[in-house]
Amino acid sequence: MTDWAARVLNFKRGELRLALLASLFHFCVLCGYFFLRPVRDAMGVARGMDELRWLFAVTSVSSLILVLLFAGVVARMNRRRFIPAGYGFVVVCLLGFAALLFANAQAGGGLIGSDTETPLARGVGYTFYVWLSTINLFSTSLFWAFMADIFVVDQGKRIFPFITVGGTLGASVGGWTTNLISNMTESAYLPVGLMLTGAALFVVAIVVMLRLDQTAVQSSDSSLADPGRAPVTMPGQRIGGGFFDGLRAVGTSPYLVGIALFIVFMAVSNTLIYFTQANFIFVATDTFSSRVGAFALFDALAQSLTLLTQVFIATRVIRRLGVGWTLAILPVVTLAGFAILAIWPLFGVMAIFQAVHRTTRYALSRPARETLFIVVPPAERYKAKPLIDVFLYRGGDLAGVGIHALLSALGSLGVMVAAVTPFAAVWSALSVALGRAQTRRDPANQPDSAELPAGGRAESVG
Repeated sequence: MTDWAARVLNFKRGELRLALLASLFHFCVLCGYFFLRPVRDAMGVARGMDELRWLFAVTSVSSLILVLLFAGVVARMNRRRFIPAGYGFVVVCLLGFAALLFANAQAGGGLIGSDTETPLARGVGYTFYVWLSTINLFSTSLFWAFMADIFVVDQGKRIFPFITVGGTLGASVGGWTTNLISNMTESAYLPVGLMLTGAALFVVAIVVMLRLDQTAVQSSDSSLADPGRAPVTMPGQRIGGGFFDGLRAVGTSPYLVGIALFIVFMAVSNTLIYFTQANFIFVATDTFSSRVGAFALFDALAQSLTLLTQVFIATRVIRRLGVGWTLAILPVVTLAGFAILAIWPLFGVMAIFQAVHRTTRYALSRPARETLFIVVPPAERYKAKPLIDVFLYRGGDLAGVGIHALLSALGSLGVMVAAVTPFAAVWSALSVALGRAQTRRDPANQPDSAELPAGGRAESVG
């Protein structure tokens, strides 16, 4: 049975157990997050679009501060310790937020945006929005950096799409369940229950991660058990490096700069779509629970479509097109979606657009771009990746807010299409260049050299 499953999934027999554990790990992380995301979004939009915009600005600043702190912590802890510690910190914070909202409800206070809103509820709502927006990127960055430690490039192309299926299934379960619960109650305790559920799932994720780590060290199909296959750190080793290594790694590597630019472009497109969606929901709903339900419904629809794409399409697309051309699909979808929305500016069209865009982002772009980090040495990866995935991503968010505000003031989606066209062209060209750069850096394509030159850095992106 195991051999049959491995053949169907195009895995080696020893890879199957690793892939299943990694997929379960991803399921727990994203299921927990998607119990929390609709709560965050409802809190963010509760007092209007203007306040949602400044929350983005605060998130960007807090991201920079936490990136610097993260780099310092990584320099002093080994991989086995700091990943569970990171998720453990998430659990502790969630328990704190839940306790504050529980006390607020016990005292008769309402939630943010309600007629009985209290200063405590507003403060918790704003803080939770910024906190989760930042912590989610750290959580995702930690997960994929760990995956890049376990698998080499060829394995990543085959296994990463499967791992993302587990995550998308978790996200879909979290989204649909949150939508169902929020439609059943208007209780002020709703966010408390959803936060506690998310915390429980992160606890399970820690347990699964430790089991995966142990299995990977003992498996001949993992880079952790065979250091010659990739430049990785072993369980007892420290990552090393200084406090500003993340900044230094990105600034001195054209390859990492290229990845950073891709992330910024993606963040801008995500923000443009997110604000359009948020505005629709803000206008159409008038209670906290209904907003949670609406955001959860959008999440669930997008994740369900993503799941179908991952199961039937993603692996084949990445293997046939390669990493670069797969990454170039997202810019094309962004441009096409805004063009169609300019012709038919309807709620249903917006729902389809955001679902297709998020499907492309999660099912195709996510596994493809995460393979880009496999050829980056671990010491650089663990410090540069949070800087790229968190601060630069939020910088792209901030740019997207400004662009959306400007284009919204002009009042025409046609102007949006005109602005997105050259943006998508440059983004597509960058995607292809990154795919070619990854191929050149892959140790499998350098049979005459056991090590990458210049500490594993490529001299150019293109």
